[in-house]
Amino acid sequence: MKKIIFFIVFTFILSSCNQLNKESNEVEVLHSDENISTVLNMPHDFGFIIQFGVGKKNEINTFENTVTKDLISDGTATANVALTDKELNNIYEKMKEINIEESKNFIPKPINGSICVMEPHEEDEWEITINGETITHSISGAYCDPTKDAQQLIELRNYVFNIIKSKEEYLVLPASNGSYE
Repeated sequence: MKKIIFFIVFTFILSSCNQLNKESNEVEVLHSDENISTVLNMPHDFGFIIQFGVGKKNEINTFENTVTKDLISDGTATANVALTDKELNNIYEKMKEINIEESKNFIPKPINGSICVMEPHEEDEWEITINGETITHSISGAYCDPTKDAQQLIELRNYVFNIIKSKEEYLVLPASNGSYE
């Protein structure tokens, strides 16, 4: 009888230890996800605002966790949309790859004395904070052949906007009505 009681108590203790170990590992994984910015070296003050489109009516603002959508004929609509630390870190890494802090050339060189322009055109206005420094870039989409620097920022904006467009808070915003000619 003592052996059976010992076996039951022993099994209970092992089971409890295993459960504690499992919970400890889950907390550790969760903890590392919450602190991804420290692990991956994203500055604690990293954030940005992108205003883009015709009239720069679309906006992604990570400081206020808001997104404004241009509804064209129907004005604009704003929603609270927050990016995760992982998403922000991926964006930060892409910014580092294109040396976002450096001066950029957004105006193409004339070909045969002229530059091709389009109307209407989009514009992008960036305001980025990294380590207490504010970096601004303005891009005109008027040029038929954007520079490499302009193309990199347009691709980055599209990358960020695709993340935003996948969020439930953005998906429930009204559809745009009309078009720009």
